Amino acid sequence: MSLSRIKPPRAPARPHRIVSPHGVREDAYYWLRDDTRSNAEVLEYLRAETAYAEALLAPHKPLMDQLYDEMVGRLKQDDTSVPFRYRGYWYTTRYETGLEYPILSRRRDASDAPEEILLDCNELAAGSSFFMIGSTEVSPDNRLLAYTEDRVGRRQYTLRIKDLTTGQLLPDTIHNVEASFAWMDDNRTLLYIEKDPVTLLGRRVRRHVLGTDPAQDTLVYEEQDEAFDLFVTRSKSEQFILLGAESTTSSEWHYASTADADLKFEVIAPREPDHEYQVDHLDGAFIVRTNWQAENFRIVRAPADHPSDRTQWRDVVPHDPEVFIHAFEIFRDFIAVSERSGGLMKLRVQRWDGEPHYLAADDPTYTMRFSSNPELDTTKLRYVYTSLTTPATTYEWDIETGERTLLKQEPVLGPFDPNDYASEFIWVTARDGERVPVSIVYRKGFERNGTAPLYLYAYGAYGLCSDPTFSSARLSLLDRGVVCAIAHVRGGQERGRRWYDEGRLLKKWNTFNDFIDVTDELIARKYCAPNKLAAVGGSAGGMLIGVIANVAGHKYAALVAHVPFVDIVTTMLDDSIPLTTLEYDEWGNPHEKQYYEYMLSYSPYDNVRAQPYPPMLVTTGLWDSQVQYFEPAKWVAKLRAMRTNDAPLLLHVDMEAGHGGKSGRYEHLREIAQEYAFVLAVFQGLPFGDEAAGRSDGGADVNDRASEAAPRDTAVHLDSGAA
Repeated sequence: MSLSRIKPPRAPARPHRIVSPHGVREDAYYWLRDDTRSNAEVLEYLRAETAYAEALLAPHKPLMDQLYDEMVGRLKQDDTSVPFRYRGYWYTTRYETGLEYPILSRRRDASDAPEEILLDCNELAAGSSFFMIGSTEVSPDNRLLAYTEDRVGRRQYTLRIKDLTTGQLLPDTIHNVEASFAWMDDNRTLLYIEKDPVTLLGRRVRRHVLGTDPAQDTLVYEEQDEAFDLFVTRSKSEQFILLGAESTTSSEWHYASTADADLKFEVIAPREPDHEYQVDHLDGAFIVRTNWQAENFRIVRAPADHPSDRTQWRDVVPHDPEVFIHAFEIFRDFIAVSERSGGLMKLRVQRWDGEPHYLAADDPTYTMRFSSNPELDTTKLRYVYTSLTTPATTYEWDIETGERTLLKQEPVLGPFDPNDYASEFIWVTARDGERVPVSIVYRKGFERNGTAPLYLYAYGAYGLCSDPTFSSARLSLLDRGVVCAIAHVRGGQERGRRWYDEGRLLKKWNTFNDFIDVTDELIARKYCAPNKLAAVGGSAGGMLIGVIANVAGHKYAALVAHVPFVDIVTTMLDDSIPLTTLEYDEWGNPHEKQYYEYMLSYSPYDNVRAQPYPPMLVTTGLWDSQVQYFEPAKWVAKLRAMRTNDAPLLLHVDMEAGHGGKSGRYEHLREIAQEYAFVLAVFQGLPFGDEAAGRSDGGADVNDRASEAAPRDTAVHLDSGAA
């Protein structure tokens, strides 16, 4: 079909009532929900939307290809990670030229030791359109490798075991599990988490003994509260199995000896509302990160023989109202702490009875995080430093000497010089007086004169932070004169726990207002032209974009919403939808009137109105486990029916992936190239297909495919967390 005949798909409106204790809502596109993902009419509609999107993007295929080639050209294709030592072996992950997936390997800690291939994910992925490793764990005797894999993108993993002495897979195969699991000391018993096949929450911890029928696996623990999810791991001391149950704002951890065949679990601290904690173990004590009597968390030592007695908890890192403690890493002689202050992630290191030392930073906006540190008995901390202008750099810092050793910096091939780019960290005063941090990066030569295009990203939910990290793909925007910025809006924890609490439940509007206020301030300070600003978000950040589209769409040249959570009221009313019950502490329970009405006030799907909307690119994955595909599909259908203009409105559905998009190293870049091409085309005022044809007809039927010859590129790349 020629571009002159392109018409957008038209989803028929069909009456459907959503009943709640607080009112009835009409949802004319509810029929697009198909939990089986097999309804022919629904699948055809999704394919038609994707074909239409690809046809409109077809004139920009040369730009997409150019962007993709640039991004691939910056990657070192035969790259290798920094090896880390664990139980007498050095482990590493490497890529080979032209291959999509990593190869996991190890060598004995000996000068002449040969490489042992643990997993060649390229071989494992053969024949699968999607493949991802969830986690890997070697048995205590180093002879067996257990791993979880996902071949759909639904995050319903399969657990497998490989004999590293023979290279053969054992017959033990367990389906529909969480990614995490733990070995017992006998090297033949595994604890894993069975998922509910409908809600996709971890419900039951089971014990599997190698060589036995998984159907007969013993139940170890069952979680009764649908607001909690489960985790299982070994302590770093290797002495305990740690079993965690966590909701959005509450935790409960149990422990049992790794050598205890009876698995007698004891609780560390019984769950209670608004008490979150995480644990590890060292030298007769549990090390606990806790917000008990500490809004921004503190780290305490709890005696292992009676850890639930809080009168015996002793501060290791006391509470600081100006510093949010994010995580910790323990060693025999010292502790490393990841903390947030001044809006940025920093690392401090201190001996157990000593003063803290802060690791150096070289940029105005940056982030630090722990690298792989599996061993207790070392004086060296591995960590990664990165910024908007500095590629991820792995350092080793020695607490004995204070020496920092560069181990590796992520290579960026081609004509890249970090000195060609500059970053800023600014504060924007929001309408209620709060100061919102903003990270900005641009290519040197940029002049703040109000003419540049700007790409603005935010997330703002679950306490997850949008850290200012390096992206080699982003260089393709910066080198074209685009300014890129991250708005650290409320809902994250960039400014501590309060920053999160001020952006959830009945204060969620702060997230959206912060983003709009940052937008206005960037324009006022002339970082960009008023008509050249694109807003981008994914998952819960896609909800942000949906709200912006309804209440401030006129401020943006383009909007990009990846896997967006846009039908919040309908989803949160239905506890059969995966993850819903886990979300009540984040969004509220709409069965309660105050939350129902508040959520309804911002729900993107419910607030679509008869008004112009800017050019929009919306993406989803058919197998998305976090935000079901039908939310963005319904949203786009309603936008098509109600908007009063004909700006490009694209829905791209990846029929073979989930929340994180494509799994391959290079295929992932095609998704980014498509998004960037869309944004750049809008900035340049370029046409999408034949826009006049879209205006001349009210829309095509669902079965009317847009362009059979259109290339099939997909775009789902900003994945900041579950929605």
